[in-house]
Amino acid sequence: MSKVKETPVRTLLVALVLCLVCSVMVSAAALILRPLQLENAQVDRQRAVLAVAGLWEPDMSTDEVRAVFAERVSARLVDLRTGQYSEDFDPLSFEQTRAARDPELSRALTEEEDIASIRRREHYAVVYRIEQNGELQRLVLPVRGYGLWSTLHGFLALEPDLDTVAGIGFYQHAETPGLGGEVDNPRWKSLWHGKKVYDEQGEVALRVIKGQVDTTRPASVYQVDGLSGATLTSRGVHNLIQYWLGEQGFGPFLANLRSGEA
Repeated sequence: MSKVKETPVRTLLVALVLCLVCSVMVSAAALILRPLQLENAQVDRQRAVLAVAGLWEPDMSTDEVRAVFAERVSARLVDLRTGQYSEDFDPLSFEQTRAARDPELSRALTEEEDIASIRRREHYAVVYRIEQNGELQRLVLPVRGYGLWSTLHGFLALEPDLDTVAGIGFYQHAETPGLGGEVDNPRWKSLWHGKKVYDEQGEVALRVIKGQVDTTRPASVYQVDGLSGATLTSRGVHNLIQYWLGEQGFGPFLANLRSGEA
């Protein structure tokens, strides 16, 4: 029986066919799994919102997360250009980070404006109202900014006075474990509870300092301990707080909400 003679062309052809088959299989798997990935991402987002608002328990199932979120949380779209609620998009499906990359739904920031190193700011943001019997219990704001190695994505929860921190948490980042990764440490996150955001002039006074806060000083109500050994991550958290609670972020919206004009 004669053997098929191997040639470079035949080898390349077999490799090409194999690559094409694998590509089709990977693409098909990605397409099939996409709805499940989106659903899991949505649940993770809901879990993060509930956690920063103090409504999440470690033993909560996925169904319980969905149920509590549906019962207690109202997602609203905010136009950051006007500081007003908006009906332009569905807040439950609006992808804020994707909008930040779309020139039609965002704008480039100047170097002076971009203290959080996000490059572009989307026109719209989704905020989460934690409500009970129609009354606002917490307001959860999405925040992000660059740390040492990555952009930290998280949420900041405010009490109904819109000036007192109820919680903070980051659901996505790539900071160094044991150093910048300590943003996930429950002890450090607990230091934020009860801190004030704005001073008497209405300026953002909340800040992450180097070292430990001297609790005997009046200014301590605006200060949070820095992360030991993680100066750049601490500075990144400080900058993102300054940006998103300031005039370029949610500052105008919070002012409108306090006055009943949002």
